[in-house]
Amino acid sequence: MISSSALTQAIKKEAYRLGFHLVGVTTPEPPPHLDTYERWLAAGRHGSMSWMASDRARQRRANPYLILPECRSILMLGILYSPSPPMEAGRKGKGRVASYAWGRDYHAVLPDRLQRLVLFAEEKTGGKVPNRWYTDTGPILERELAQRAGLGWIGKNTNLINPQIGSYFLLAEIFLGIELVPDGPFTQDRCGSCTRCIEACPTDCILPDRTIDSNHCISYLTIEHRDAVPVELRRKIGEWVFGCDICQQVCPWNQRFSPTKGEPAFEPRPGVARLSLEDELSLSAEAFNRKFKGSPIKRTKQRGYLRNVIVALGNSRDTDAVPALVEALSDDDSLLRGHAAWALGQISGDEALHALEAAIKTEEDDFVYTEIQQALKTPKDTGENA
Repeated sequence: MISSSALTQAIKKEAYRLGFHLVGVTTPEPPPHLDTYERWLAAGRHGSMSWMASDRARQRRANPYLILPECRSILMLGILYSPSPPMEAGRKGKGRVASYAWGRDYHAVLPDRLQRLVLFAEEKTGGKVPNRWYTDTGPILERELAQRAGLGWIGKNTNLINPQIGSYFLLAEIFLGIELVPDGPFTQDRCGSCTRCIEACPTDCILPDRTIDSNHCISYLTIEHRDAVPVELRRKIGEWVFGCDICQQVCPWNQRFSPTKGEPAFEPRPGVARLSLEDELSLSAEAFNRKFKGSPIKRTKQRGYLRNVIVALGNSRDTDAVPALVEALSDDDSLLRGHAAWALGQISGDEALHALEAAIKTEEDDFVYTEIQQALKTPKDTGENA
């Protein structure tokens, strides 16, 4: 019978062979900072993500044994994706996508590898192994478990940071009903006195206790939030149409140690890393589904994606975008019409203002009417993006 030590080493070796870049083992005891998570929920920092606050989810995050009663070990895994470069000059009318979403959806890539690891463990032990695996889909505090498995520390920007490769990696985990040798926790805080991520965040969403106020986070607003983007935050979103990488871009650990290439499956699809905002605004539902089939970007659905594109066009101040935005001002969807009104107000100019003046005469939706009113009051020169 194989020893726990030999089994642990064999499974880790297989995980690396399957393309994971970080591998560690921890135990299924309750996470040590559960109180921080509970305070975060109580303060409403999770925004509209109500599933995070359900009784069932909270109980399972507090007690991993509720996920798999037979659990004796948790295998924590990390896989790299390519880092996001700083914004280049001369990208007028271009949109940005968080770099983890440039290629295939990790939810489609990683399950096969996780299942193969389970099969490998069963081959080594000679029997069925109780298991449950997740990749950003389960009711667990996976960054805490990953820190406890020695994969890195939770930085001030809330990302898990590894001192050898930075933070541009995705996490996955397998709960196993077998005894593996646990790794020691990563106990050092190597952020030190650095506050670059906090200072660089356009929306000030990074909190002192190493949590994020989702209500102000660009990633949340462009992916999870389904309704109108709060007016006071639209300018701060800049050119981001799906997610945000700013707090990772400025992190010294990424600037010094992040590899230039990650997992090949996550490498950019054509036309995703550098989006033409005007072209994206013309995407029909069918074209959107076709372009982003197998991509994380489908999570926004066409409606949310076009809303984000419209906001980015408004922030671009590109007068060439006015005709496309004028067309969006007559869209059947009031959410898109309202944001198009805001964007036209940001760009201003005679063509934009004439379209707004015409639209307000026939608009019957209260939200859109208010947006047009405010857009018509927007000064022609409002300065640079906040």
